[in-house]
Order: sequence, then C-alpha cells, then structure tokens
Amino acid sequence: MIHHRTCNICEAMCGVKIEHDGERVLSVRGDDDDLFSRGYICPKATALGDIHSDPDRLRRPHKRVGSEWVECEWEEALDTCARRLAETQNQHGRHAVGVYVGNPTAHNLGALIFGVSLLESLQTHNRFSATSVDQLPHMLASLEMFGHQMVLPIPDVDRCDFMIMLGANPLVSNGSLMSAPGMKRRLTALKRRGGKLVVVDPRGTETAKLADQHLYIRPGTDVLLLAAMIRTVFDEDLLSLRRLAPFTDGVEQLRQLVKPFAPADVAAATGIAGDTIVELTRSFAAARRAVVY
Repeated sequence: MIHHRTCNICEAMCGVKIEHDGERVLSVRGDDDDLFSRGYICPKATALGDIHSDPDRLRRPHKRVGSEWVECEWEEALDTCARRLAETQNQHGRHAVGVYVGNPTAHNLGALIFGVSLLESLQTHNRFSATSVDQLPHMLASLEMFGHQMVLPIPDVDRCDFMIMLGANPLVSNGSLMSAPGMKRRLTALKRRGGKLVVVDPRGTETAKLADQHLYIRPGTDVLLLAAMIRTVFDEDLLSLRRLAPFTDGVEQLRQLVKPFAPADVAAATGIAGDTIVELTRSFAAARRAVVY
C-alpha cells in the first residue's frame, strides 16, 4: 500500500510516497508528482521509516532508578514532571526552569496547541528553541518591518534573475525559511535561464562553488557590506519605490544612517574591494527580479 504525504521535518514540506504493509514501512521516496518538491527529498525524510521501526526507539516513558532506566506508566511520568517543575520553581524561582523546544515541534499540532499554554504557565524567561540558533534575526526583522514576526518574506528562487546569498549553504542545509526543496536543482535552473547567483561567505561552501561569483567576506561584517550597498543605491539614485511608496516610511532616516559607510571605507573591514561593492549594487539594482537571501 502507498500513502502520499508531506514530510513535516522542516518547512520545505517535501512530498513523499510511503510504501508499507500495515505497521512495517517498506520505503520512503520522493513524490515525482508533487508540484512543490518534484520528487526531491533529503536524507532525513529517507530515514523516517528507519526511525519508525528502530528497535531502540522509546515508545513509553522511562525513569532513572539509581544507574538504571526503568519503564513507567504515562500518568506517573507526567505527574513526576509536573511535581518536580513546581518544586524547582517554588524553591529557586520561576527562572530556575529552562525550556528548549526543538524542531519539528513547530510542525506538530499537539505541541502548537498545548506547548504555548505550558510555556505561559511556567513564566520562565529561559526559553530556547531551534529558532534561537536559526531564524530569530529573520523574525525580528519581520516584526520591525511588517508588524508580525511570522510575516516572513520568502525568496522566489524559481523566478528571480539575480540572487545574493549571504552566509547560507542551502545545498547542504536546504535553506532556512526558504521553503524550496531541491536547492541545487533550483539554483542550477536560475543560472540556466540567464540569472546570476552571488554568494557572500567566508567559506568556500558547496553553494559557493556553484555560484557565478563568490565574494569572501570577513566574518561578522555582513552589515557593513549591506550598508555600503544601500549607500550606493542612494548615491547613484537607484531607488524606485513605485507602488511601495504609500506604505514605506523611514527612507530619509535610512539615507542618513548609511552615510558613514561608503564602499571604499568598508573595504578594509569586509575584505571586499569598494569597486566590487559598487558593481555588485549596480548589477543587483538593474536586475528585473532580484532578491537577497
């Protein structure tokens, strides 16, 4: 029997075909008919069947008794967790409890419904997640620019003509919050249709090797490069808000903020020549459909 499903490990949401004979998963393959992923899946999805049938997989709670781990009932496990959490906070304060919420909790309905309630009841400031080490800068920028942290702009890899990619290696990672499975195929298609891919990265990554241009940048100086590019946009009158003008503010404040960051002045800090920064900005501004990721 074959079931057609969506892999929920990450937001790429690849289509999968799961062949099984009841309880036993026989294979997990990419779905060629899925309009989004078009047959692509990563090794994590391929291993879903192995995880399901792994003899070491825990299917019931365990508690430590001395140096041993002993199986226990769900009710006992939940009662123990609730009691110990309350005891810890009563003795040491609310922030003595730390919470880590990992991936793919964001794709789990039960965790989405009840996880927020648990966090609110604990009222601890020490809350960490996969987001903490992954996408919080994206979410903060969206909160400041668009009013909500989940209004996240997604680069349209399949239709852009010019793509600048800073510090990302989606040939390995698939690209956080890009929601585009099979990045090697998609980036290769970008180049085949006459588009250009520029990777800005201190490392010679797999994605950098595929790029039309790889700019080595000193770690931690991306903001200087971007500020110099924005200044070039203003200096060379490359800005055209058009339909965005009625609901875009702060443009003049931005012009003043980037004044100290001329391309020639940030060259030493970034390791990228001023002329290269200017040319990159001109090419990006001249492209019909450009995106920075």
